[in-house]
Amino acid sequence: MQLTRQIGEHLVAAELGRRGYLAAPFAGNVPMFDLLAADARGYSIPVQVKAINGGSWQFSADKFLEIVTENGTQEVRGRITLLNPELVCIFVVLKGLGRDEFYIFQLRDLQDHCELVYKPRGPGSKNPTSFHCAVSPKEFERFRDNWDLLERAFEAMQSTGSPLLWD
Repeated sequence: MQLTRQIGEHLVAAELGRRGYLAAPFAGNVPMFDLLAADARGYSIPVQVKAINGGSWQFSADKFLEIVTENGTQEVRGRITLLNPELVCIFVVLKGLGRDEFYIFQLRDLQDHCELVYKPRGPGSKNPTSFHCAVSPKEFERFRDNWDLLERAFEAMQSTGSPLLWD
């Protein structure tokens, strides 16, 4: 698991380098992002990286949704306000040399997915206290090789000075 994470971060950093960006990974020491990507103009944006060898990316729905539990039953009361909904996420499927897949999207896209697929648990559930949610590469196919998102983020930085004001 730890090795998969490390490989994913370094693959993303290398791919960013191939595309003309500089990338500085933080080895898991920053909770909200895994690396900073910078362009030739000196603008930088944070990037969240997640890697898998197969299957789906796993996450906790309570990072995206307000979920309350009453009498052993979960209820979704809405979306949580994200600190940086425009955060660039790059998810990687490790497939082997030259065959790795990259999915590039914003954090709010993951929140949208979670809101769509999360099923609240109750007393009859196998694990009624779980907030487990997942996204498969197939479900995020529309974001595969969506590298233009990075350039749009950098262009927005240049025009607004803030990664939070672009769309």
